[in-house]
Amino acid sequence: MDHSLGSLKKLNLRSLWTNEATELTPWLATDDNIAILGEALGLELEVENTEVAVGPYSADILAKDIGTDTYIVIENQLEKTNHDHLGKLITYASVLEASAIVWIASNFTDEHKKALDWLNDHTTEDVAFYGVALEVWQIDESKPAVRFNVICRPAEVIRQALISKSSDSLTENRKMQLEFWTAFREKLMASKKLPSVRLPRPRYWYDIPLGKSYIHLSCFFNTTANRIGVRVYISAKIAEAALSHFQDKKEDIEKEIGQKLEWDLHPNNRDKIIALRKSADVENRSRWPEYLDWMFEYTFKFRDSFGKRIRGVKFDSHDDSDESTE
Repeated sequence: MDHSLGSLKKLNLRSLWTNEATELTPWLATDDNIAILGEALGLELEVENTEVAVGPYSADILAKDIGTDTYIVIENQLEKTNHDHLGKLITYASVLEASAIVWIASNFTDEHKKALDWLNDHTTEDVAFYGVALEVWQIDESKPAVRFNVICRPAEVIRQALISKSSDSLTENRKMQLEFWTAFREKLMASKKLPSVRLPRPRYWYDIPLGKSYIHLSCFFNTTANRIGVRVYISAKIAEAALSHFQDKKEDIEKEIGQKLEWDLHPNNRDKIIALRKSADVENRSRWPEYLDWMFEYTFKFRDSFGKRIRGVKFDSHDDSDESTE
């Protein structure tokens, strides 16, 4: 057996891309490459647009975090970080109302890494700052391989501490919801079935991405109606087309999930819901393990059945939308 090994070497980024705007940004904005970046960040990203005008400047990429339905600004550099790009990033994020900033560069100075860490430690949980060193590696004369090395990210423990601190003034129902979703999130994380899981909030719902904008799973823990459930939540932007698409496959979907579902639960709302609901004694914490197991099981049955039916499907969208409630 030949035990000889190849030589690993790091390439200069400009050996692959000579221009940020015309080469690097279009490369990163493809579905495959933005998905690789999202996996490194623990987010599910979908590109909204490139070279987005912000006054006299333009943001390289405006993406959406499908998991939270919020905007993310991505700025690329083929060289090491500088003050100019940091200032632009903060400007872009404020104008575009982004919930996260992703700064990609060949390498980060100690000052700029410290700046991102400081911003993550001193801002609210509603905004996050990521620093990503873009690396290209090659073994001997093999094809080069890209690595997104995340060197700065928000510390989850700090985000959770901020949420816990803000819960001191909550009602008992809100505290109970936060406690339940914290347990549910831990169960999701332990399964390692999702690339990312959002932090719990003191509210009756907990959203999980399905891999496409304007549609997601929304689990609920209703302390007023004593109900728990899992639902597909479809924004009005694509509601008519998406609901019809699923209804055409109703028999197969219900067979896969193993339950009859409630289709178009609130027909007067422009947002549409397909739901499975279960009565529950939500204040009885001794039954929470049973409820958590039920919600976990049907979350992934919904995700498998509906998720595969939206891959590659383009729904017509409209601009108006209303929020519906359970």
